[in-house]
Parts: sequence; C-alpha cells; structure tokens
Amino acid sequence: MEGNLDFRGTLGVSKGVPVGFREIHLRFELESPEQLASLIRLTERYCVVLQTLRSGPLLETSYTASAESAA
Repeated sequence: MEGNLDFRGTLGVSKGVPVGFREIHLRFELESPEQLASLIRLTERYCVVLQTLRSGPLLETSYTASAESAA
C-alpha cells in the first residue's frame, strides 16, 4: 500500500494545499487468477478502509473547555 499526499498541507506550510491523502494505491502479487477473484470478493466485503471510504462516514468534532481555561 502506498499513498500520495502533499505534506505542505499536513504541516500547515501552505493553506492552499489540502490535508490528507489524494490517492491510495494497493498492489498485490498473486499466483493464480483464482486468487484474484477471491481477493477482490473478500476485499470488497471485509476491507475496513474500503468500506469506510465508500460509505462516507459521519464525522464529528467536539471539545470541552477545562474550568481553568473557561474562567
């Protein structure tokens, strides 16, 4: 697995550069075509990352201010 991202966004160096991966690549070496069919079927069913990206999960951010900083 490898991915492409521009660290200038992650490091806050450039506000115009997005944070996060722009591309994700998976590479497999297989012994037979039967393995390919099985890999695709199982990956599409059980890969947590694939299912998360496909479903567009609900994202939520929350915070609580400490009593000292609220005063």
